[in-house]
Amino acid sequence: MKRIMTLFVLLLLFLHTGVVLADDMRIVEQEARHAREALAEQAREELATAQEEAALSRARILSDRTALEQAIAELEADRDRLSGEVNLLQEHLDQLIEEEQEVTAQLEETDSMVRELVGMIRVNARDIDTLISQNPQSRPLGYSASLLSAVADNNRFPGMDDVRAMTDALLAQIRRTGEVTLLQSRMIDRAGREAEADILFIGPFTAVYRLEGESGFLNHAQASGTLYALSRPPGARMQKQLHRYMEGESEAVPMDISRGAALRLLIHQVSFLEQIGRGGPIVWPILAILVFGLLIVIERTVFLVRSHHRGPGPMATLRTRSAAGDWPGCIQACQAENKPVARVLAAGLAARNLSREDMENVLQEALLKEIPRLERFLSTLGMLAAIAPLLGLLGTVTGMINVFHVITLQGTSDPRLMSGGISEALVTTMLGLSVAIPLMLLHNILNRSVDRLVGDMEEQSVSLVNMIHKQRETTC
Repeated sequence: MKRIMTLFVLLLLFLHTGVVLADDMRIVEQEARHAREALAEQAREELATAQEEAALSRARILSDRTALEQAIAELEADRDRLSGEVNLLQEHLDQLIEEEQEVTAQLEETDSMVRELVGMIRVNARDIDTLISQNPQSRPLGYSASLLSAVADNNRFPGMDDVRAMTDALLAQIRRTGEVTLLQSRMIDRAGREAEADILFIGPFTAVYRLEGESGFLNHAQASGTLYALSRPPGARMQKQLHRYMEGESEAVPMDISRGAALRLLIHQVSFLEQIGRGGPIVWPILAILVFGLLIVIERTVFLVRSHHRGPGPMATLRTRSAAGDWPGCIQACQAENKPVARVLAAGLAARNLSREDMENVLQEALLKEIPRLERFLSTLGMLAAIAPLLGLLGTVTGMINVFHVITLQGTSDPRLMSGGISEALVTTMLGLSVAIPLMLLHNILNRSVDRLVGDMEEQSVSLVNMIHKQRETTC
């Protein structure tokens, strides 16, 4: 029952709800219809408005399109005009670039010429400055080279005034070069003291001083411009020439055209005795050989000069006396001369009664007895002449050993360390050859003299034999 009541209640509620829902649906439908109509009306209004606006927009678009087309046409015209102008400007730019390149090339060429000209001016300024600084006359005559130093500076561009100043300086230097000037000036003497002296300038080459009776050459210090006397004065003959020229008594004067090089050689010139002192211990045996050799040459020369006959010789006297039969007088005449030829002839006269062969043997024996006297010490002289260059070679070897020893210890960085050994090597060689050559020449001369004397004795011996046997045949 409860279930039926419940179902009945639910059915009543459903029916009531449906009625209410039906009423509500009708209301809602009416409201929806009104809303649709309102929306449709609104849509129609909006459509009309939109159509009006579209028409206006279409009109504006058409108007704007016409304006845009006109603007585009104007822009295209402007573009074509600007393109033409751009082409003209590009051509003008290309032309300007070509002109710029030409002007740049000309500028570079001109700039290089200017740099070359400036460099040449600076080089010439340095050269002129060097010439002036090397001229010993510059300081005594009061010349200053500050302008040339400024022109030679790389930080300054030289102008025409500088070029004119260089030209004037060069012309003044040329004039001084051709002048001979005698004046009083300050110098540094050989003792290192400053002194006032008579100084003779011979162009830019040579400066000569005269101080307290001494004449000599001056050297020039380029850095300070100081004139100082050489540490070693010239020889007496050269001093006399300098003095006579400064007094105006001579037109010739010795001068140094090498700008001091020859004067430096004069200072450092080594005498013969100084060279010998640098030769080491081998020098003394070579000098001893020279002394002994000269003594032998002097002794042999004196002996051979006394052994030669002056005049016709003893054969003329022998022919005269033998024709008269005065044989004792012939022997006495030969013994009176006491010379090799006379002694040989005296031996032949003593054997005049022997046969021809025996007489020739006696003469040959006398001749052989005289030859050792004539050739005495000549072999010794030849030996000394042969030993001298060998000793020089020995000195060369010992000197080079010293050089290589120095190289082993010190290397080759300082040549002065090796100069002692090289000097010893060269001096001994020079001295050995200097001794050997004249001794050998004198040895040959003495040998030739002995040969002539021996030949003379042989000739006189043959003449004596022929003369005696001819007289013997005549007497028979």
